[in-house]
Amino acid sequence: MLVRIKPFSEFEVKAKGFPSKTDISKLSVGEIVSELFRRFFMSYAKSINIQEGRSGSLFQKFFRRKLVDNDIYFSRMVYYIHHQLRHHGFDKLDYRTYEWSSYRRILEDRKSSLKKMELLEWFGGKIEFIKFHAQGLDEQVIEHLTIED
Repeated sequence: MLVRIKPFSEFEVKAKGFPSKTDISKLSVGEIVSELFRRFFMSYAKSINIQEGRSGSLFQKFFRRKLVDNDIYFSRMVYYIHHQLRHHGFDKLDYRTYEWSSYRRILEDRKSSLKKMELLEWFGGKIEFIKFHAQGLDEQVIEHLTIED
């Protein structure tokens, strides 16, 4: 998942639900975002467990985040997100047609909460976005993107 965090000056978090002794103003944006994602994952897991009549965790125990701090890394992360099916052994699935891939959704002309136009403009338009994904990245680059910090 690739998530852009607003600048701290635009960040608004209500204290509701945070421990009463926590001074939110002293937390970093990373700490706040991690807590919000932790709560989201817990809530989602609880809903799925109720729906499926199961119990236990749905996700890995540790939530990691990596700072995307340069243009090349950003482009490579977008590529990796769409190509991870093949990289993780799902050879029969194609990111261009896979139902749950954001790649398809980015290229569709219907409304979405994804920042599609912003992303397409980053790559220079739809054609360049498609070309970038078709060119392939070296396997060493993909392996580097998956290594834990």
